[in-house]
Amino acid sequence: MDKVLFSTAAIALTFIAFLPYIRSIHQGITKPHVFSWVIWGSTTFVVFLAQLTDRGGIGAWPIGISGIITLYVAFLAYIQKSDTLITSTDWLFLILSMSSLPLWYLTSDPFWAVLILTTVDVLGFGPTFRKAYSFPFEEQLRFFVIMAVRNLISILALEHYSQTTVLFPAVIASTSLLFIVMVMYRRQVLVVK
Repeated sequence: MDKVLFSTAAIALTFIAFLPYIRSIHQGITKPHVFSWVIWGSTTFVVFLAQLTDRGGIGAWPIGISGIITLYVAFLAYIQKSDTLITSTDWLFLILSMSSLPLWYLTSDPFWAVLILTTVDVLGFGPTFRKAYSFPFEEQLRFFVIMAVRNLISILALEHYSQTTVLFPAVIASTSLLFIVMVMYRRQVLVVK
């Protein structure tokens, strides 16, 4: 398949995943953790810039579009006061995500920024894992399934394969799958009680 087709499919999946998720936020069904989404939005957008720097080409665009939409979800979470419990660990994750930019500048190597951002993005799942463990019915699993598939297709769309371009989408796809399994397990446990 053509790289443009893979990128288009990944962008389409991004919108397919986000539109119902955003609608459910507006309806008060989904209550995302604001800090997770701020972290995910900022890290995703910086990874997009790093992928472009490392010649990821059209395969980077699904990540860039996702970063912008993710920041919009963070904005919605903030204005809807979805989950305002902010811990010191949440602040640590945010500071770590912002530390990637100076490191990229100092090393002149986008890989180090992507490595830090991928780590921070996974750690950014922490507040959402914590919340979803207690309230597993407040998350839209369909969103995370689509995002896992989208990230795998994004890898296929990349014009250049390297640690810098592949690491983030591969790890985020895996983390999304782990999150799905945890939420499904917690839903079963709570229904049985």
